[in-house]
Amino acid sequence: MSRLKEQYNNEIVAAMIKKFGYKNIMEVPKLDKVVINMGVGEAKDNAKVLETAVKDMETIAGQKAVLTRAKNSVANFKIREGMAIGCKVTLRGEKMYEFVDRLVNLALPRVRDFRGVNPNAFDGRGNYALGIKEQLIFPEIEYDKVDKVRGMDIIFVTTAKTDEEARELLTLFNMPFQK
Repeated sequence: MSRLKEQYNNEIVAAMIKKFGYKNIMEVPKLDKVVINMGVGEAKDNAKVLETAVKDMETIAGQKAVLTRAKNSVANFKIREGMAIGCKVTLRGEKMYEFVDRLVNLALPRVRDFRGVNPNAFDGRGNYALGIKEQLIFPEIEYDKVDKVRGMDIIFVTTAKTDEEARELLTLFNMPFQK
């Protein structure tokens, strides 16, 4: 079992019960899944760009990526319905905890001029969205093999009912929120 999962089972649950006064251990919010999404707009012109983006995504997540396709045609963007325009990975369980650990302790501190992540990016239902401008912050990505710097969205889906509970949960996972 990963270090972060063990920490969740022991310290985080105890801290959440103490702060919010849950009567039952099953009420304590937990991290449900982490979704990593990468939109690749240039894929409409060059299919190779999407292949390298998928390869980067799979290297970062340690899991196979799924292509995302356009739901409808947009003439101004020269996109047809069903065209592959991005990729995503949904992490759960052991891989999710390992990814969160790497993101918080290795990747985020490598961001230039890093002052913490935005504490207001919650959706009102206890989920948190984080945007990253470049994939180079992950140690698995080799700088020399990168053809283009791409960003990605990382969404933390929790079982928390409110943003306050979710913020506390992510803080206990050492998420570096801005003060």
